[in-house]
Amino acid sequence: MAAPDFDALAVGDVVAERAFDLSRDALVRYAGASGDFNPIHYRDDVATSVGLPGVIAHGMLTMGLAVQPVVDWAGDPARVVDYQVRFTRPVVVDPAEGASVLVTAKVGQLDAEARVARIDLTTTFNAETVLGKAQVRVSLA
Repeated sequence: MAAPDFDALAVGDVVAERAFDLSRDALVRYAGASGDFNPIHYRDDVATSVGLPGVIAHGMLTMGLAVQPVVDWAGDPARVVDYQVRFTRPVVVDPAEGASVLVTAKVGQLDAEARVARIDLTTTFNAETVLGKAQVRVSLA
């Protein structure tokens, strides 16, 4: 797939937005795929015993969901040359309601010489940021 047109980008452009709905079932499937069976991801009693408000989504699941809209926009996952986040808040997944994670991806910086766009992610749950300093560097050469 063709790369987005680097020359058409401007700092501040929104390149992708998406909402991801999580359920407790999704956490179980992720645990099986990742091998991360920490009970804070499926047992409320364990989660609350360690000071969490309830069962939380895996950090790597949240991180993976957040970058996916950028991967889709870039057209090829190999164009992602760097991805970093800082976990700031947990995503609490209610047993009945689940959780909705919202991702907005904006151009934060453009390196014309390298033709690399830094895409800044705003990732929220219940209107609070859950990933800080979330940045994806995408090569559009």
